[in-house]
Amino acid sequence: MSVIIVNWNGQHFLQECLSAMRRQVFRDFETIVVDNGSDDGSVQFVRDHFPEIRLIALQKNVGFSAANIAGYAQATGEVIVLLNNDTEADSRWLYELSEASRECPEAGSFASKMLYFDERERIDNCGFGVTSAGFIVDFGRDEQDGPTWSKVRPVFGACGGAAAYRRTMLEDVGFLDPDFFMTYEDVDLSFQAQLRGHKCIFIPSAVVYHRYRATMKKYWTYSRQTYFSQRNIEFVYVKNMPLKLMLIALPQRLAYEFGSSAYFLKAGSGGAFFKAKLDSIRQLPLLLRKRRDVQKTRRVTDSQLRSVMEHGWFLPKWKKLLSAWQVPGISPEVKRP
Repeated sequence: MSVIIVNWNGQHFLQECLSAMRRQVFRDFETIVVDNGSDDGSVQFVRDHFPEIRLIALQKNVGFSAANIAGYAQATGEVIVLLNNDTEADSRWLYELSEASRECPEAGSFASKMLYFDERERIDNCGFGVTSAGFIVDFGRDEQDGPTWSKVRPVFGACGGAAAYRRTMLEDVGFLDPDFFMTYEDVDLSFQAQLRGHKCIFIPSAVVYHRYRATMKKYWTYSRQTYFSQRNIEFVYVKNMPLKLMLIALPQRLAYEFGSSAYFLKAGSGGAFFKAKLDSIRQLPLLLRKRRDVQKTRRVTDSQLRSVMEHGWFLPKWKKLLSAWQVPGISPEVKRP
C-alpha cells in the first residue's frame, strides 16, 4: 500500500498528518509526500522530523492532480491511497482500507468516512454520487455521524482527500487528469472507473478527520476557487456523460447552469464563473478528443450507468443555488454546488 500526500505551504499541518501515519496499526505501507514548491520550510521540516518518508520536492506548484501523478510514478503499493495534508487519520484507517480491499475484490476503489477536524461527530464526506444532469452529491455533508453512515455501501466515487484505489483499476482506467489542476479530478477519475465497470465502496470504519479545504481557503481567493470548480465540472460532464443521458437531463442541466450563475453573481464571483464557462468552451476540442477515448472504452450501458446514479436531487440543488438571492449578506463557500 502506498499513501500519497500532496503538500503546498502546509508545514503547519504536517506534524499532525504525518504523526498519524506513524500511529497506523497496519504497517505494510509507504508514505510519499509530494511538495508542490512550498516556500514555508515544509521540505526541510519533513527531512528533519520524518526521515522515513519518501519526499518528492517539486520546484513549483503544478496542482493537486499533477503532484499526485508524480507520487504515483514512484509508488510501489498495490493499493494507492490519496490523503490531504490537512487531515489526521484514525490509527485503524489503513487497516480498514486494507481489509476492505481484501474482502471486496470486485471493488476498484474505496471511500473513507471523513469527519470535520474540529467537530468530530459531524460529517464532511462519505463518498459522493453523480446525477445524469451532472450534479455532484457529497453524501452526509454536514450531518451528524450515526447509524445512517455506519454501513458499508456502494457509492459512485471517493473524495480524493482520503481515497484508496486498486492499482489494477488505475492501470485499466488511468490516473488523475493533470489539466484539472485542482478540484473535481476525483470525480473525473471515479466517473471513468464507473464507465468501465469498477465499483466504489464506502468503508465507514476507515475514518479521517479533515479541515475542510483549509489550504484552499488560506491561499486561494474565493473567485479562484469558483473558477476551478466551475470550469472543472464542465470538464467532467463533457468527458464522461453519455450523450443519451445528456439529452434526457438537458432541461435540468440548463436550469442548474442558470441557478449557478445567479448564485455566484450574488456571491461576488460572477466574473470567475463566466470565465470558467468560457474557458471550458475554448477547450472543447481537447475535451471532445478525451471524450472519444473515454466513451469508446466504456463497458457499461447507459441503463447500467444510470442505475448507479442519484435521482431526485434536482429540487434540493436548485433551492441551494437560489438561496444566495434569499439570504442577505450571504458568504458562501465553494463546495460542490
